Amino acid sequence: MLRLLDWLSLPGDPTKSNEDSFAHGANAALVMDGATMLDDPLMPGASDAAWIAQFGARRLMAHLQEEAPRNALRAAMADAEKSFKALARAPLGQRWQLPCASVMLAAKHEKGLEFLWLGDCGAIIARGDAVTVVGETLTKRAEESRRARKLAQEKQVSSAAPGVRTQFLDHLRAARGRVNSGDYWLFSPDKRAAAHAQRKIMKVGQGSLLLLASDGFLALSVNYGVCDAAGLIGAAKTRGLAAMGEELRAIENDDARGDRFARFKKSDDATALLLEVTS
Repeated sequence: MLRLLDWLSLPGDPTKSNEDSFAHGANAALVMDGATMLDDPLMPGASDAAWIAQFGARRLMAHLQEEAPRNALRAAMADAEKSFKALARAPLGQRWQLPCASVMLAAKHEKGLEFLWLGDCGAIIARGDAVTVVGETLTKRAEESRRARKLAQEKQVSSAAPGVRTQFLDHLRAARGRVNSGDYWLFSPDKRAAAHAQRKIMKVGQGSLLLLASDGFLALSVNYGVCDAAGLIGAAKTRGLAAMGEELRAIENDDARGDRFARFKKSDDATALLLEVTS
């Protein structure tokens, strides 16, 4: 079983919707990170990204009660397809308008834990002194930072300065337009994406620790170099996630324009769950 020890979910901007979501139960836990909209919302509510992350987390956990993880993922996205078609204010004009989210799911498995993921949410597992990272956050977040720095240099602006994001929209839309094609698939109103989720089964023993997090939280390690993966999960246990969230925001406030740490916005939504494997 999985026992929740601590959790944190901070909006990138306290005046806007938190577009991360999470869910947990005795046998499964997940984190979802909705992709920030690049135009007006198509769905009711303030944010399509918040909708897909919250809807997806609820439906995925519901289907996990009776279905294997990949089947549950497919069923949750089928639910999203149905809801999107019924509630969207207008037809989908461009692929980059599709609500989508990264997801990292951990579920109990007869051999330990089964992980399924799409996008750049991540997991860190501590089994005694052995620490393992699951997911693609390390490569994807670093690549995003390089893109932000390159674009900022080309346009001679600070990457996270107020109002600058509009200058990057063409680039961001082109990148988002590749979602659900090739090898770039995310949780979305498109059940085909479930077949593209990456999977890993790990043997874990009682007392192992598990940190599930969105890339906005993992930036502490990946982008800001505060600590490595082992230090991150160790700090989560000893210092607590609230203190780590304060450190994250302090770093970002000190570099509010993104001159030291290139990024597309000052602060991203940041979510993390710390769990213990109890059986």
